[in-house]
Amino acid sequence: MKMDIPGTHPRYQSLVTREKIAEGIEAGITGEIGLIAHGRGEAFDYLIGEKTTISAYRAETVAAAALLLARHPVISVNGNTAALVPGEIIKLANTTGAGIEVNIFYRTKERHQNILNHLQKHGASKLYTSTDAIIPDLPHNRAIVDSQGIYKADIVLVPLEDGDRCSALKRMGKTIITIDLNPMSRTAKTTDITIVDNLTRAIPNIITIAEELKNKTIIELQQLLKNYNNQQTLKDAIKEIIAHLNNQSA
Repeated sequence: MKMDIPGTHPRYQSLVTREKIAEGIEAGITGEIGLIAHGRGEAFDYLIGEKTTISAYRAETVAAAALLLARHPVISVNGNTAALVPGEIIKLANTTGAGIEVNIFYRTKERHQNILNHLQKHGASKLYTSTDAIIPDLPHNRAIVDSQGIYKADIVLVPLEDGDRCSALKRMGKTIITIDLNPMSRTAKTTDITIVDNLTRAIPNIITIAEELKNKTIIELQQLLKNYNNQQTLKDAIKEIIAHLNNQSA
């Protein structure tokens, strides 16, 4: 049942996000466990002040540069991502020349097709839909990928991801970008570029930045990547959490 949320509600954006995930469950897009994952992320969003921090924006800038420089970028989409930012994911793909591939933990043919249909409804065209390749050393259905999509990609954006698949993709020599509100998670520590931000802020930010960076030279974009240190980004994110908590208790 759709909730009527007044725009004046102090938790409006948070409630809208929860509602989208609940609607995703009804549509067969999001798994019920996705609600738990969202709740965990929302708790960390409180800790950073529900805003894009300086370290997150820096990581988003580098992520945009990496996607623009990539030979074969692919955006991996799970149920929560499809429910929350389908149009934005498609716009990001169009802006950076990336393809889109659905990869979900609780995989059924029906749910996989539901997500594909949902993305196509929102205008997705460059979708990788084959199941003809396997990510090595990943004993789960998430290992099933498209040989021309994630398997072939040099850079993969994997929002809301788990650490073992990120590790498996890195062992294949890929550059991995993730969006994870927990800077202490295994995923955050594993990937090359970790964006400690809410998905609903991060994707629009990367789109805007990518549009601006298109005016830069290849050398300038490469310099952004060269100067980036993911471990420092995670340290800065933790410092920002501490600073925010101190401000709240002052």
